Amino acid sequence: MSPFLSVVIPIFNEEANIPALWERLSRVLAENFAGPGRDWEVLFTDDGSRDRSLPMLLEIAAAEPRVKVVEFNRNYGQHAAIFGAFAEVSGRIVVTLDADLQNPPEEIPKLVAKAEEGYDVVGGWRQGREKNDSIFRRLPSKVVNAITRRTTGVKLHDYGCMLRAYSREVVDAMLMCKERHSFIPALANSFAKRITEVPVDHAERAAGDSKYGLWKLINLQFDLLTSFSLIPLQALSVLGVCISALGIGFGVYLMIYRVLHPEGTVQGVFTLFAILFFFVGAQFLAFGLLGEYIGRIYVEVRDRPRYMVRKVHGQGEPKA
Repeated sequence: MSPFLSVVIPIFNEEANIPALWERLSRVLAENFAGPGRDWEVLFTDDGSRDRSLPMLLEIAAAEPRVKVVEFNRNYGQHAAIFGAFAEVSGRIVVTLDADLQNPPEEIPKLVAKAEEGYDVVGGWRQGREKNDSIFRRLPSKVVNAITRRTTGVKLHDYGCMLRAYSREVVDAMLMCKERHSFIPALANSFAKRITEVPVDHAERAAGDSKYGLWKLINLQFDLLTSFSLIPLQALSVLGVCISALGIGFGVYLMIYRVLHPEGTVQGVFTLFAILFFFVGAQFLAFGLLGEYIGRIYVEVRDRPRYMVRKVHGQGEPKA
């Protein structure tokens, strides 16, 4: 019989956090999801870890039959790791959780209770981030949230929180999407009828370093802009029209000025340079955005797998 709850956790070099993570998570599941119709499973995805994360996860799976470990052949990134576990889940409600313990496992029952009210997606809204995250982490997060709200039309406060609950129907719909660049919280909203969020605690990272640096956040911005919206291309069209109108207007102005003040035309050469540099900068911006779209088209038409699974461990014999 299929379990009631599936918990999905991507792992990449988290050996320092795994013991505390499993101790707290297993306690929460045992205390809140016991009895008929409330069974659970946990799926870890080892995303090409180079430390002892995989052996530690295999020890947990050997001791607990409700744990499964999806082993990737190399690192593919957090969202690919989540998709790898999604392909193996059996639960009616699926909860995603980071391994760094910044989002406490103790908050899982709160999300599940909300999902049982009939919501397809329940997002976590992190509270107290100003005490645990620097401004350099919170500011990019605000930008991501603002862009996601605009592109999806769903006004949630916190799209960056990975502590989220999904109905099985939404997970199955996401698995049918084969694009390589996916931001799961935004993708899920496109298939959900009822969406909400609940406040959740936010703690300091228990150990190790964050896997989301500035460059990954920038890539995430481009994923949001180019995977879920045509707004950048439409904005470029509007910008082109505005710049053309300004150019025509300025040309008329220079023609009239030259007729009225022929001796003063040389003095405006630096103004012309400034306008030229503005046009050149706008062109490079346009080429960059067009290049992003074309590059993603190139990635999609190659039709390469999103990830490669080396083995799936647990709940029976390992399979390749």
